[in-house]
Amino acid sequence: MTRPRRPSTARLLFASSHPGPTVTVTVLATVIAVAVGHTWWTVVLVALTVVAGQLSIGLANDWIDADRDRAVGRSDKPVAQGAIAVGTVRRAAFGTALASVVLSVLLGPVAAVAHLVLMAAGWAYDAGLKRTVWSVVPFVVAFGLLPVVAVSAGPDGDWPAWWAIATGAVFGVAIHCTNVLPDLVDDAATGVRGFPHRLGLRGAGVTAFGSLVVAALLVLGGQVLGDDPVRGVGVVLAVLGTVVVVALAGVGVRLVLAGRASRVLFRLVIASSLVLVVELGLAGARLVA
Repeated sequence: MTRPRRPSTARLLFASSHPGPTVTVTVLATVIAVAVGHTWWTVVLVALTVVAGQLSIGLANDWIDADRDRAVGRSDKPVAQGAIAVGTVRRAAFGTALASVVLSVLLGPVAAVAHLVLMAAGWAYDAGLKRTVWSVVPFVVAFGLLPVVAVSAGPDGDWPAWWAIATGAVFGVAIHCTNVLPDLVDDAATGVRGFPHRLGLRGAGVTAFGSLVVAALLVLGGQVLGDDPVRGVGVVLAVLGTVVVVALAGVGVRLVLAGRASRVLFRLVIASSLVLVVELGLAGARLVA
């Protein structure tokens, strides 16, 4: 009888990096970079920079929370299960952070500063802000700056439209609130009292999905209003995307009010984010101020 093959270190590190949010954020930044017409090299550089930064933030989270995750028996955390050493995750967190800093410099001054602040916000959350009422601030800052990183990359350093920054900031609230909903009991047991915890299950859930609706309306307004609005089929697609996000948010609110704090809520946010990614891609040059 053969023993089950042990997962590789690389696979365990990826599992420790919060792969869902990491991939989602990287795809979002990449789509925006493509939409505004950057060269293929700049698009690749944006993707590599963002994914390295997100990996570092996710790995730091699991390294710093190793004891807490172990105490509550988190079965989805390789560190908590003893499958990988804390030191290995810590070294990977610093290594990917260093790589992201180097790559940030190559993006140009505006995008570099924006991404370094974005990373600092993520690490500040991991290091302690997650336990305070200010836990939502790193998400607002990081997601608000993501369009700046993607649009401003390159020698020109153009700024994104205000509504793109606002969309990211509001979306950060949704991500933060839904991400912690399934862990409210575990967090309470280990002394974590962030912004969503103080709102409670229903308050945080309604805030999260309400934020999604606001984000969708901001993207819709950015496409159909202004000096160069979309027309014809573009209007139909813009409205359709908004309707889909509103519908997903409605499902989420219904689950929250029924007291169901499951991972399904976070998947609804991820699905909504993919719709918003498509909408932002269709916005194209309108993303630039």
